[in-house]
Amino acid sequence: MVKIFIDDKPVEVEEGTTVFNAAETAGISIPHLCYHPAFAPEGTCRMCLVEIEGLPKLELACSTVVREGMKVFTKSEKVVEARRGVLEFLLADHPLDCPICDQAGDCKLQDYYEEYGLYDSHFIEVKEKRGKKTKLGPHLMHDQERCVLCRRCVRFLKEVTKTQEMGVFERGVHAEVNIHEGILVDNNYSGNLAELCPVGAITDTDFRFKTRSWFLDKENSICPHCSRGCNITIEHNTHFHRFPVPQRVYRVKSRFNPDVNGYWICDLGRYGYSYLDENRLDEIHVNNGISKLDWQGIAPLLAGKINRLRYMNKVSHIAVVLNTWLTNEELYLAKKIFFDDIRTDKIFFVDPPQGKADEILLTEDRTPNRRGAQEIGFERDSLDLETLSEKTDLLIIFGSFLAEKFSPAELKTHLDKIETTILLSSHTSELDALVDIALPVPTIAEKSGSLTNCNGIVQTFAPALEDCRDSCPEWRFLVDLGKEIGINFKFFSQFTSTQAILEEMGKEIAFFEMTND
Repeated sequence: MVKIFIDDKPVEVEEGTTVFNAAETAGISIPHLCYHPAFAPEGTCRMCLVEIEGLPKLELACSTVVREGMKVFTKSEKVVEARRGVLEFLLADHPLDCPICDQAGDCKLQDYYEEYGLYDSHFIEVKEKRGKKTKLGPHLMHDQERCVLCRRCVRFLKEVTKTQEMGVFERGVHAEVNIHEGILVDNNYSGNLAELCPVGAITDTDFRFKTRSWFLDKENSICPHCSRGCNITIEHNTHFHRFPVPQRVYRVKSRFNPDVNGYWICDLGRYGYSYLDENRLDEIHVNNGISKLDWQGIAPLLAGKINRLRYMNKVSHIAVVLNTWLTNEELYLAKKIFFDDIRTDKIFFVDPPQGKADEILLTEDRTPNRRGAQEIGFERDSLDLETLSEKTDLLIIFGSFLAEKFSPAELKTHLDKIETTILLSSHTSELDALVDIALPVPTIAEKSGSLTNCNGIVQTFAPALEDCRDSCPEWRFLVDLGKEIGINFKFFSQFTSTQAILEEMGKEIAFFEMTND
């Protein structure tokens, strides 16, 4: 370990640590624009200059390695003056776009000017003219005149995606970041450029001019669009005091997790958030002359039908369709009820079709918990409608993926053969009119639980969004059903939270024991 002093505060860090990271460890913030922990230090922005005792000039905190006994000053008069000078050069050609810029509220240039600037401009020359509102790719807009040449975008495309669509062209005052002629930034990770940009030079067309960042609440969640389970932040706005807002979720951003997704997410996870608000099943639907139901009556009704078939020795006439968008806890409860207690052998899985993987984050599986189902002990048998409907009196369907796999005509032909069909789904589909009861359930972003990603990492999550619909999470429905069936009432009665279920799983399944450490 190396002991240094930063602003007279003693700090111990490992040998080879940079001054910037040492300061970060000590809770001391050093301004920066070009530095990003995912890339090697480059030192182009010059905002991280610090004073080091014994050295004749200021040094870059991002690239200077600590030495024993080093004394660093991050807020000395020389440092503050240098940062003011750097800011003045950066702002010399910067447009006065703050009132209309999407980065306002998140812009580091704004923040640093507030902290170190607030001076009268000395600039009397004509500003350098650069491109305005140019298209970088299907998701990105570029305002070159706002660019501070930090080169984060260039380094990302060179080091992460290795597609190299952008570069720095010309020299001196004419230098600019741009795409190569005839090439657009159109890869699976293009949206990360807008998130990387410390100013408003690269903006996201999906978010552009829709709202201000200070109106948004930010909550953590897990991306369900593939088996990687990337960590994300969902930015949403439920209302203004004076008028309703046109949408709930406005943006999804990456959340750092070194073991799962690092600093990035793919564009499928970033832009595929419309499912959170569109085509949602809002309330319980009943068909075929069934009386109106509420959630309190669902579990007793269903348990009564299950027990009647049990007493008639017809448990093989009970079928269940699961999916791996269900959490570990929900799959565990489903296995306990239908496989261990009722002992039906007609348990099937229907998931979204596989997609194309890449070599960075995106996997073929378009479902977040296939590994979890495997570790819980399910064999994911393929489904055909003939097997599903043959000698089936009660069918419980989790999710609407059957409607994506089969045509409405095929589904109607086979579902009409079944006496009672129950659907639990977060979204509307053709299945709603073909089943007897359709029950609304929340999405992953609206409930708690855990998911197991493709590498076997179990990740817990809490609700990021409030579900204002007449819905019930599948785990709570299964707990109520297990108690109503009565085979193992005491076992199901202990579960008042998903954490309690996960702890019980750890006692029974060795794979999940690590989650209790």
